[in-house]
Amino acid sequence: MVDLSIFDGKQRLHVQGADQLWAFKSSLEIPLAHIAEVRADPAIAHGWWHGLRMPGTNIPGVITAGTFYQDGKRLFWDVHNPDNTVVIELKDERYAELIVEVVNPNAAVELVKTALTR
Repeated sequence: MVDLSIFDGKQRLHVQGADQLWAFKSSLEIPLAHIAEVRADPAIAHGWWHGLRMPGTNIPGVITAGTFYQDGKRLFWDVHNPDNTVVIELKDERYAELIVEVVNPNAAVELVKTALTR
């Protein structure tokens, strides 16, 4: 799970707890100008194929965390509970998408969308 916040024109994702080990990352900062779209999307995390792990962890039904390659795109995952999944599509960044679990997907999406309109 990640803690998503907005600070100083950037979106900050702090990977929580042991997920830092599984995801091989502790945090990500993305300028708001590089966010193309954000949406709550549990369906994307319910599938079993998330791409090739490089590096990352994938135990189907338990955790998907780390860097994955799928359809020629680099993705960052950190999801235990697919029902709380948020997808953040990026432009001009190392990752094409961030697919993460948050406590409240609708509130996270609203937070980012509100920051993007400022």
